[in-house]
Amino acid sequence: MMDTDRYFAAPTFSEYLTAVEKNRDLWHGLWNRASLPPDLASRAEKLEGRWHLLALSEDWCGDAVNVLPWVDRMAVAVPSAQLRVLGRDANPDLMDAHLTDGRSRSIPVVIIYDEDFEEVGWWGPRPSELQQWVKQEGLKLPTEERYAEVRRRYARDRGRSIVEELLALLEAGIPAHAGPDSPPTL
Repeated sequence: MMDTDRYFAAPTFSEYLTAVEKNRDLWHGLWNRASLPPDLASRAEKLEGRWHLLALSEDWCGDAVNVLPWVDRMAVAVPSAQLRVLGRDANPDLMDAHLTDGRSRSIPVVIIYDEDFEEVGWWGPRPSELQQWVKQEGLKLPTEERYAEVRRRYARDRGRSIVEELLALLEAGIPAHAGPDSPPTL
């Protein structure tokens, strides 16, 4: 599945950002506005261990554009963490091993590897509270209204939930699977 050659061949987030075609202005605008609040930056700076984060994404994905700029800011703040990005569609082996609810190829997915490139957990495709809303109340809305509300929720949250959930996983030593659809195991 993952080895050092495959990981380091993947683009960094900055390289990925220069290559996005769909929603280009939105990707760049959100990345330029993304910054960690001091309390989360402090938590990130204190993390020990060497972490390799790998995001599965596609530039057309509204959730990815709202999530990955924050994941990048967090990865930069962690002293020995790196973030790389691979396309979901070009990497079905990775995607199929990280399905939402065991059946959906929802993205983004952030896979966390230790210093030996052993997978220690994964997160995605949305912060747990937002994912729960989408799967329950959100499904009652017409698609356009649901997407508009998802965008509003991301804007109000300013990446806080994303970073808090990922930091909590890293701080806890990361359980075997840590996506928002799994029961808490921390």
